[in-house]
Amino acid sequence: MAVLPALNYNTKEREDFNMLKQLSIYAENKKGVMQNITGILKDEDINILGSVTNDSAEYGIVRMVVSDPEKAKEALIGAGYLCHVIEVIGVEVEDKTGNLNDLLLTLKDSNVSVDYLYLSFNRDSGKPIMVFHTEDIMEVRECLKSRGYTVL
Repeated sequence: MAVLPALNYNTKEREDFNMLKQLSIYAENKKGVMQNITGILKDEDINILGSVTNDSAEYGIVRMVVSDPEKAKEALIGAGYLCHVIEVIGVEVEDKTGNLNDLLLTLKDSNVSVDYLYLSFNRDSGKPIMVFHTEDIMEVRECLKSRGYTVL
Protein backbone atom coordinates (compact mmCIF):
# COMPACT_ATOMS: atom_id res chain seq x y z
CA MET A 1 0.00 0.00 0.00
CA ALA A 2 1.49 3.34 -1.03
CA VAL A 3 1.73 6.18 1.45
CA LEU A 4 1.85 9.71 0.15
CA PRO A 5 5.27 11.21 0.90
CA ALA A 6 3.64 14.31 2.41
CA LEU A 7 2.22 12.09 5.10
CA ASN A 8 5.54 10.54 5.99
CA TYR A 9 6.10 13.69 8.07
CA ASN A 10 8.70 15.02 5.63
CA THR A 11 8.56 18.73 6.40
CA LYS A 12 9.62 19.86 2.90
CA GLU A 13 6.79 17.88 1.36
CA ARG A 14 4.32 19.05 4.05
CA GLU A 15 4.53 22.71 3.00
CA ASP A 16 0.99 22.59 1.60
CA PHE A 17 -0.32 21.30 4.94
CA ASN A 18 -0.71 23.86 7.72
CA MET A 19 -1.39 21.40 10.50
CA LEU A 20 -1.19 17.75 11.37
CA LYS A 21 -4.71 16.28 11.35
CA GLN A 22 -6.09 13.62 13.65
CA LEU A 23 -9.14 11.47 13.08
CA SER A 24 -11.21 10.77 16.22
CA ILE A 25 -13.68 7.89 16.07
CA TYR A 26 -16.34 7.23 18.69
CA ALA A 27 -17.29 3.57 18.78
CA GLU A 28 -18.98 0.98 20.92
CA ASN A 29 -16.63 -0.94 23.17
CA LYS A 30 -17.37 -4.41 21.85
CA LYS A 31 -15.65 -7.30 20.13
CA GLY A 32 -14.68 -6.73 16.50
CA VAL A 33 -15.11 -2.95 16.36
CA MET A 34 -11.40 -2.14 16.00
CA GLN A 35 -11.04 -4.74 13.26
CA ASN A 36 -14.05 -3.27 11.49
CA ILE A 37 -12.59 0.25 11.67
CA THR A 38 -9.18 -0.86 10.42
CA GLY A 39 -10.86 -2.95 7.71
CA ILE A 40 -12.74 0.09 6.43
CA LEU A 41 -9.49 2.07 6.34
CA LYS A 42 -7.72 -0.80 4.56
CA ASP A 43 -10.49 -1.00 1.95
CA GLU A 44 -10.08 2.74 1.33
CA ASP A 45 -6.26 2.36 1.04
CA ILE A 46 -5.71 4.58 4.09
CA ASN A 47 -2.58 3.99 6.14
CA ILE A 48 -2.58 4.36 9.93
CA LEU A 49 0.50 6.36 10.96
CA GLY A 50 -0.17 6.53 14.70
CA SER A 51 -3.02 5.78 17.08
CA VAL A 52 -4.24 5.59 20.65
CA THR A 53 -7.46 4.29 22.14
CA ASN A 54 -9.30 5.34 25.27
CA ASP A 55 -12.26 3.39 26.52
CA SER A 56 -15.05 3.28 29.05
CA ALA A 57 -17.45 0.46 29.80
CA GLU A 58 -19.63 1.12 26.76
CA TYR A 59 -17.80 3.42 24.33
CA GLY A 60 -14.30 4.24 23.27
CA ILE A 61 -12.46 6.95 21.39
CA VAL A 62 -9.94 5.89 18.77
CA ARG A 63 -7.57 8.69 17.81
CA MET A 64 -5.47 8.23 14.69
CA VAL A 65 -3.13 10.07 12.40
CA VAL A 66 -3.87 8.58 8.99
CA SER A 67 -2.70 9.14 5.43
CA ASP A 68 -6.00 10.76 4.35
CA PRO A 69 -8.07 11.95 7.33
CA GLU A 70 -10.96 13.44 5.35
CA LYS A 71 -11.38 10.34 3.19
CA ALA A 72 -11.21 8.17 6.34
CA LYS A 73 -13.82 10.34 8.04
CA GLU A 74 -16.20 10.04 5.08
CA ALA A 75 -15.77 6.26 4.87
CA LEU A 76 -16.30 5.74 8.59
CA ILE A 77 -19.32 8.05 8.75
CA GLY A 78 -20.73 6.09 5.81
CA ALA A 79 -20.31 2.93 7.90
CA GLY A 80 -22.23 4.49 10.79
CA TYR A 81 -19.41 5.74 13.01
CA LEU A 82 -19.39 9.14 14.66
CA CYS A 83 -16.07 10.81 13.93
CA HIS A 84 -14.38 14.13 13.31
CA VAL A 85 -11.01 15.55 12.28
CA ILE A 86 -9.07 17.99 14.46
CA GLU A 87 -5.66 19.62 14.43
CA VAL A 88 -2.91 18.20 16.62
CA ILE A 89 0.78 18.88 17.07
CA GLY A 90 3.49 16.47 16.00
CA VAL A 91 6.98 16.99 17.40
CA GLU A 92 9.90 15.00 16.03
CA VAL A 93 12.48 14.08 18.66
CA GLU A 94 15.67 12.06 18.82
CA ASP A 95 15.23 8.43 19.88
CA LYS A 96 16.94 8.67 23.25
CA THR A 97 16.10 8.34 26.91
CA GLY A 98 14.41 11.38 28.44
CA ASN A 99 13.23 13.15 25.29
CA LEU A 100 9.55 12.88 26.17
CA ASN A 101 10.31 14.23 29.63
CA ASP A 102 12.29 17.12 28.11
CA LEU A 103 9.43 17.97 25.76
CA LEU A 104 6.89 17.84 28.60
CA LEU A 105 9.13 19.99 30.80
CA THR A 106 9.34 22.59 28.02
CA LEU A 107 5.55 22.58 27.78
CA LYS A 108 5.15 22.81 31.56
CA ASP A 109 7.62 25.71 31.74
CA SER A 110 5.57 27.42 29.02
CA ASN A 111 2.38 26.89 31.06
CA VAL A 112 0.92 24.47 28.49
CA SER A 113 -1.46 21.72 29.52
CA VAL A 114 -1.41 18.59 27.34
CA ASP A 115 -4.83 16.96 26.85
CA TYR A 116 -3.38 13.66 25.60
CA LEU A 117 -0.41 12.34 23.65
CA TYR A 118 0.70 9.27 21.73
CA LEU A 119 3.62 8.08 19.68
CA SER A 120 4.16 7.80 15.95
CA PHE A 121 7.31 7.51 13.82
CA ASN A 122 8.68 9.50 10.92
CA ARG A 123 9.08 6.88 8.23
CA ASP A 124 11.68 9.01 6.43
CA SER A 125 13.99 9.75 9.36
CA GLY A 126 13.08 6.84 11.64
CA LYS A 127 12.69 9.30 14.52
CA PRO A 128 9.85 9.23 17.03
CA ILE A 129 7.05 11.74 16.71
CA MET A 130 5.13 12.79 19.79
CA VAL A 131 1.58 13.59 18.70
CA PHE A 132 -0.42 15.61 21.19
CA HIS A 133 -3.38 17.91 21.61
CA THR A 134 -3.55 21.10 23.60
CA GLU A 135 -5.95 24.02 23.82
CA ASP A 136 -4.01 26.56 21.72
CA ILE A 137 -2.37 24.65 18.89
CA MET A 138 -0.90 27.66 17.04
CA GLU A 139 0.62 29.25 20.14
CA VAL A 140 2.17 25.96 21.26
CA ARG A 141 3.54 25.27 17.76
CA GLU A 142 5.30 28.64 17.74
CA CYS A 143 6.55 28.17 21.30
CA LEU A 144 8.10 24.80 20.46
CA LYS A 145 9.61 26.05 17.19
CA SER A 146 11.21 28.96 19.04
CA ARG A 147 12.83 26.47 21.42
CA GLY A 148 14.35 24.46 18.57
CA TYR A 149 11.86 21.60 18.25
CA THR A 150 10.92 20.17 14.86
CA VAL A 151 7.16 20.71 14.73
CA LEU A 152 5.10 19.00 12.04
